Amino acid sequence: MGDKGKAIRNLRHESRRYRLLVILSGFFLVSLAFIVVSRPEATLFSKLSLNDLPSEEDSSTIAVKETVQPSSSSSSSSSGDDSKPEKATEESKPKWGDGGEEESEKEQQDVVALQTATENTNSDAAQKEQATDSIQSDTPEKKQLCDFSGFRSNICEMEGNIVIHPNSSSIIFVESSSSPRNEEWKIQPYPRKGDKLCLSHVTELTVRSSQEAPQCTEHHTAPGLVFSISGYTGNLFHDFTDIMVPLFTTANQFNGELQFLLVDMHIWWVRKYHKVLSALSNYPVIDLNNSNDQVHCFNHVIVGLRAHREFTIDPSISPNGVSMVDFARFMRKTYGAEREATTALGEVPYKKPRLLVIKRKRTRSILNLDEIAHMAEELGFEVVMDEAGVSSDMSQFAKVVNSCDVMMGVHGAGLTNAVFLPPKATLIQIVPWGGLEGIARMDFGDPVSAMGLRYSQYSITINESTLTDKYPRDHDILKNPVALHKRGFAFIRHTFLDGQNVKLDAARFRTVLIQALDHLNQ
Repeated sequence: MGDKGKAIRNLRHESRRYRLLVILSGFFLVSLAFIVVSRPEATLFSKLSLNDLPSEEDSSTIAVKETVQPSSSSSSSSSGDDSKPEKATEESKPKWGDGGEEESEKEQQDVVALQTATENTNSDAAQKEQATDSIQSDTPEKKQLCDFSGFRSNICEMEGNIVIHPNSSSIIFVESSSSPRNEEWKIQPYPRKGDKLCLSHVTELTVRSSQEAPQCTEHHTAPGLVFSISGYTGNLFHDFTDIMVPLFTTANQFNGELQFLLVDMHIWWVRKYHKVLSALSNYPVIDLNNSNDQVHCFNHVIVGLRAHREFTIDPSISPNGVSMVDFARFMRKTYGAEREATTALGEVPYKKPRLLVIKRKRTRSILNLDEIAHMAEELGFEVVMDEAGVSSDMSQFAKVVNSCDVMMGVHGAGLTNAVFLPPKATLIQIVPWGGLEGIARMDFGDPVSAMGLRYSQYSITINESTLTDKYPRDHDILKNPVALHKRGFAFIRHTFLDGQNVKLDAARFRTVLIQALDHLNQ
């Protein structure tokens, strides 16, 4: 009986110890949970070294790749052989890179290119973030002064009290004393965004909001459009893809009630394209670099030109849905080239369809041009040969182009004149050796199709190129030219654009001309 009582007492003692242990364990678990929730880094990351975490360098490298990859496939390309009168030829053409013979040089250039693209993107993002912060507080209805989201161009558009002070390169959006807005943007109003070589010739302007501004000396009732005519202007292709097309896209909606304010004025350029400027604006242009201390005031100002893809208007995002068909019609009307129909073979007695051959003298010349012209005449064409140079009279040449039904030429700036062809005419682009088909289609193929023209692309074979006279048959330039594109545009231009002429295979090219005749009969 005594043993039984002792056992019961021991059991009660163990029970108390067990309950105490449970209480202590519960308290410990509650404390641990509190620590994990309130200070997770104290336990979860205490054993990680700094080397286990991503460094700032790693993060920036990832950001560079993400930023650059989308734009690399849409690199700007050079077209044509026209050079700016006031600058060296090499400076008036865009470049994909500096090129280089050694792989180490190429890698170094790639690094520079990545940094350039990243700096441009980061700069735009920083300005946008700063501007957003300045107006977020309690004015959600106010939009930012500038939009830097475009691929080819940045745009600032303001409505209100705007003051332009040329001497300080400032455009001031005047705010009321109660406004919390405090924005400042840096913009180069030329649509080659991110192209440092090009933009090195373009003046940087400051667009900012302020409660103070200089006294106005000249008030304008029409809206103002500020843009630069420097950059790559002077090359016919760039005159159109960088200025003419974006200018039409931006200005056409105003029906002439728009004041142009030009930065980086070139008198020769204004004189050459005065008909276009006069057709889009009812007012004489203002030279902001020589404005005699005038302070211009507007109620509506746009800084920069709206640009989409190369030599193209995207009607889904353009003001009023204008397209390349509208642009081509505008250019024909402006230069008095208003023929709106092509001529089919045999349609009119004694009248043959006209074939315009764009001649080239310096590079990418057609060496057997007489043979090709004779063949075209045998097929039923009336052949016209001409060369479109930088000094060509636009009105006269536009009428020559408009009188023709088919235009042909080797890839170059002269093909830009296809804009004056009548609707449903045909452009035949001859692509030199070198894997340049993508560039050729982007610069001219897609744009002329968007204009309502027909397009044929003829890529020469290696046997039609004079490069066979310079290099052995087993050289990469002849065997695998696309692999050499990594050396940059300077190499491509020197080798494939400036470094070869063509001798067309007459039998092979004959089928292209027959197809053009068939198009006229459709």
